[in-house]
Amino acid sequence: MDPFHLMKVFVAVGELEGFAAAARRLGISPAAVTRAVSALETRLGVKLVQRTTRSVRVTEAGRRYLDDSRAILASLVEADEAAAGVNASLKGTLSITAPVLFGRTYVMPCIVDFLQAHPEVDVCAFFLDRLVNVVEEGMDVAVRIGHLPDSGLRALRVGQVRRVLCASPGYLAQHGTPRRPADLASHVLIASSSAGSGAVWRFSESGEPVALRIKPRLSVTSNDGAIAAACAGLGIAQQMSYQVADQIAQGALTVVLEAFEESPWPIHVLHRESRHGSVKVRTFIDHLAAHLRCHRYLN
Repeated sequence: MDPFHLMKVFVAVGELEGFAAAARRLGISPAAVTRAVSALETRLGVKLVQRTTRSVRVTEAGRRYLDDSRAILASLVEADEAAAGVNASLKGTLSITAPVLFGRTYVMPCIVDFLQAHPEVDVCAFFLDRLVNVVEEGMDVAVRIGHLPDSGLRALRVGQVRRVLCASPGYLAQHGTPRRPADLASHVLIASSSAGSGAVWRFSESGEPVALRIKPRLSVTSNDGAIAAACAGLGIAQQMSYQVADQIAQGALTVVLEAFEESPWPIHVLHRESRHGSVKVRTFIDHLAAHLRCHRYLN
C-alpha cells in the first residue's frame, strides 16, 4: 500500500483517537482504516495503537511516529504549493490563534484585509487567553506575547509590549499614588485572567527582579472586566500596555510605578513552516508582520 496513504490514515486515527472518526474524516470505511493501520504496524514491526472496546490510544512509539508523520505530510503539501509558485492564487484554510484582546484589536483587521485580497482563502480564528498548542491543535499561525520556550516552531519577532499598573485619576486622587511596589499593600488591587488570591506581580528594582505576592480585592477571569473596574475607580490593575492603550490615551487610566516595570515583553508570530514554505501561510505572516511592526502601541 502507498506509505503516504498509510501515514495519512494513522494521523487521523491518532488525532481523533478512533477508527470510526478517522474513517469519517477521510471518507473511507472503518474496515479500510483498520487494514491500513494493521498494514503500517506490520511494515514497521511495532505496535502504534492500543485498542480496547471503548477507546484507541497511541503507544509511545506511535506518538513519535505520529509527530514525524504530521511533519512529513505537511512537507508534501508545502512542497506542492512551493512548486506551484508564488504567482498561483492562494486557496485553502488558515488556522490562526492569538490572545483575545490582541486578536480582536490587531489581528482581526489583518485577517479581514487578507480575506478581501484572497477570495479563495478561508480563516478559522481562535482568540483565547490560554496557551494554545500549535502542533497538537493544528494551528498554522500563532501570536505569542512573552519570552518563548525552546521549541521546534519558527518565530518572527514583530514588536514588544510592557506590563503596566494603572488606575483611574479619580482613584489616585482619593487614595494617593504608590511610589514603590511595597506601597501596593495599602491599595485596592484588581487581578485578571488566571490570577487568583495568590497572584504574583513582578517588578524590577535597582536592576533586580522583585516578585510581590498580592491579595486582590477583585479577581476576574476577563481582562475586559478588570480594565472596566479600574476605569470605574475601584483600584489598581496590572495589564499589558496594548490592552489599556486607548484608556490611557483618553485619560481614563493613569500608569503608576512606571520606573519599576519589568523589561518589555516581546511579541512573536509563530508558525510551523518547513524549508519549502506554504504560500498562503507565508503570505499571511508577511502581511501580519508588516502591520504589527508599524503599530505605535506595539513598538
